Amino acid sequence: MIKLEHVSKLYQEGVPALDDVSINIEKGEFVFIMGKSGSGKSTLIKLLLKELTPTEGEIYISGKKLSKINHKAIPNFRRNIGVVFQNFRLLQDRNVYENVAFAMKVVEAPTREIKKRVPLMLSLVNLAAKYKSLPRQLSGGEQQRVAIARALVNEPEILLADEPTGNLDDTNAWEIMKLLEEINERGTTVVVVTHNAEIVRKMNKRVIYIKRGQVVGDGKWGDISEI
Repeated sequence: MIKLEHVSKLYQEGVPALDDVSINIEKGEFVFIMGKSGSGKSTLIKLLLKELTPTEGEIYISGKKLSKINHKAIPNFRRNIGVVFQNFRLLQDRNVYENVAFAMKVVEAPTREIKKRVPLMLSLVNLAAKYKSLPRQLSGGEQQRVAIARALVNEPEILLADEPTGNLDDTNAWEIMKLLEEINERGTTVVVVTHNAEIVRKMNKRVIYIKRGQVVGDGKWGDISEI
């Protein structure tokens, strides 16, 4: 599903954000990406979304070679990747339903499909009763669940979650992680970038650990000495 072959990314200063990284993530996997601030995690996410281009190496997503995707084709390519951020990025002047529906309107989905899919997504994240609420009327955990519903409404094969629990307390953080696990069990490939070592340890999934732009560990929590 996601494949990086000897990928490096150098910025203008000449310091590598990623240095000869090779990763394989299979369809249906749930993978954590960990590393300290500045290790290269954010650069990796931007490369997967084709916001950045690698200095060296190749990236494949769903069998597509990213270097072969031209600028006009990028929006269509990104439809297959749902993204959730730490700060939710909800439209503050629109209610829960409208926030999720917006993602479908962007890709010009038919109105009948929007009316069918949005309630299903809100039920999945347990927010069906709050479809008329504005973001400011929701807790942080509820706002993140709206963001997850929005990321999933176009049925992407991959969900990238960049520090999805960074602004949440422990209880809400754990609820979000259990929701991501449920989404994964439904067949979506889930990749979570996080600093939260306690959650990673308890979830007992595959962990890719990055240090100074290099993969220094890949396996279950107890198998990675760098953590």
